[in-house]
Amino acid sequence: MLLLPVAAVGGECSIAGMCFDLDSHPPIPPLAGAAIDGRRITLQAADGTDFAAFEARPTAPNGAGMIILPDVRGLYPFYEELALRFAEAGVAALAIDYFGRTAGVGARGDDFEYHEHVNQTRWPTLLEDIQAARDQIGAWSEVRSVFSVGFCYGGRLSFLLASEGQLDMAGVIGFYGWPAGESRGTPAPIDRVGDAHAPVLGLFGGADQGITPDIVDSYRSALDSAGVEHEVVVYAGAPHSFFDRKAVEFADASTNAWERVLDFVTANTTAA
Repeated sequence: MLLLPVAAVGGECSIAGMCFDLDSHPPIPPLAGAAIDGRRITLQAADGTDFAAFEARPTAPNGAGMIILPDVRGLYPFYEELALRFAEAGVAALAIDYFGRTAGVGARGDDFEYHEHVNQTRWPTLLEDIQAARDQIGAWSEVRSVFSVGFCYGGRLSFLLASEGQLDMAGVIGFYGWPAGESRGTPAPIDRVGDAHAPVLGLFGGADQGITPDIVDSYRSALDSAGVEHEVVVYAGAPHSFFDRKAVEFADASTNAWERVLDFVTANTTAA
């Protein structure tokens, strides 16, 4: 467990709140001269629902593909930019939206009332959307191994994917994802660790007022007991949603987290 000494701040987001401000950006500088292809697309779930996604495909792929699971606000620019940063690092990326059934596939403004839509999401249909994303990215010729990364609400979903064997995930990553407790009918990841088939990387803020140290410790212990390959990292003093370019006081934590994500992907990507 890594503990980086960074100062605590307020501004936690609840399990129903949004994790990033509207003008937030991933704390990853673009690579100068990198050539990538990024665009919005529409995918279709098994029940016939169309939903929005954003794909970014690298020109120098490393064999990995990443499904990006946003926070409660769904697909918005933070996650589209994150997909581009993954592609610059050689990882094909596909960020998805959750609200095709209730809000359609169009782009949304800053005034989008995400609360009423996220409250209507349910695990079976979320899983259908994720399966459609898995099928899409898994069909790309440059992808050999598929991962997921999620943030807050999406972090919880990402943790759950380790236990969905039909998805054949190479690994799952959660930034401050809620591992325990009830959330809109989704199972608690801590209760599903016995079914896990993929390694887990969990990244948490030590000053997160919602996901407290005892919750993180319980999740780590459950993964240990189930024999799941995992790494759970806590950044001392960092709040919920520390992974943000504006949070300059947490730049060291963000840099370390990004490096760990890329190292985790490299270590678990099938060799060509």
